[in-house]
Amino acid sequence: MKFHGFLGALALGAALALPAFADENPAIEQRQGQFKLYVHNFGVLGGMAQGRIDYDADLAQIAADNLFHLTRHDQSRLWPEGTDSASVTGTRANPAIWENLDDFVAKFGALQGAAEGLQQVAGGGLDAMRAGFGPVGQSCQACHESYRDEAS
Repeated sequence: MKFHGFLGALALGAALALPAFADENPAIEQRQGQFKLYVHNFGVLGGMAQGRIDYDADLAQIAADNLFHLTRHDQSRLWPEGTDSASVTGTRANPAIWENLDDFVAKFGALQGAAEGLQQVAGGGLDAMRAGFGPVGQSCQACHESYRDEAS
């Protein structure tokens, strides 16, 4: 009887603990989801810029609008301390983000500005879209070089 009581208590404790483990770092999953949305839209525009996808003014504008709005999403809760690659597995966020938060935020500001510039020209022809797309890619690369670890 005592053994069954212990198992019951253990099962109850495990059931109560599961949500805590599952939600231990929801910010990581959420920010990775946001980055997947960036990639989804970035891929359309990059494909057009590289000639792998036929330029479509409406589709380019939609993707650029999406990027613009994604960069306006408040990300402050997506980057809590302790969600870096040195602290947890499953993320490529370099610990330098939290050591250089002002620079990280400035790089994100550059992305916001570049996304706004792209939004203004994306539907205006392939050459205009390519010109607007370049700064977006450069701002992504600048941040990734400083603050994203290689895939493990």
